[in-house]
Amino acid sequence: MAVLNQVEAIDESNWLLRLGDQISEPCAGRVRLAVDLARRGFSEQLVDIIPSYTSVLLSFRAPVQDRRLLAKVLEALVSEVMQTQLEGISGELVKIPVYYGDEVALDRADVEQITGLRFDEICELHQRQAYRVYAIGFAPGFAYLGATPEAIRVARKSTPRLIVPKGSVALADSQTAIYPASSPGGWQIIGRSPIEMVDWNRESPMRVNAGDQVQFYAITREEFLALGGVLDAD
Repeated sequence: MAVLNQVEAIDESNWLLRLGDQISEPCAGRVRLAVDLARRGFSEQLVDIIPSYTSVLLSFRAPVQDRRLLAKVLEALVSEVMQTQLEGISGELVKIPVYYGDEVALDRADVEQITGLRFDEICELHQRQAYRVYAIGFAPGFAYLGATPEAIRVARKSTPRLIVPKGSVALADSQTAIYPASSPGGWQIIGRSPIEMVDWNRESPMRVNAGDQVQFYAITREEFLALGGVLDAD
């Protein structure tokens, strides 16, 4: 697949690698591979690697002295990615517990009304498959996961909440996500996870990375609390 302007210098320290022009499983695989290759090839030179749906942004610690040489190296990296057979290249499968109880499923009634399904059916469908991590954004650790089954696809709320509780598990369009911290948000909330999505004390602070897969599984209220989950009334 040909992609124009695959390597672009954004400024003296930031370079963008374009790996596709539409969201897809193959493109997610290319993003994952590009991140791995960049991390191995430029480990000491990079301050950050930011993957998205179809591209990877590389942020170097210092302004690049020989931009032409770096461009050729990055073009070779992209060429290797585009020519690699992606079978067998995938990230980790991360299993995330979710409590789907009434006190945390803040948009249960709305999601039931939109989908025409009982809430237990919605929860079962939400857990049925593993979701690809297409991008990390909005906030540190906020992973955009897709694609959800068509039967539980719902639009964002017309009026976003000022505060969405930390750990909220939500739906929006064809995606699902976990809010890593309390923040404003307009996704439809169907549950809550006790798992920390970001831990700055770990060598790799993010619970999941682009290219990984996430599978949700239901837990009871007691299990949620035992794992450190917090209810709004607590």
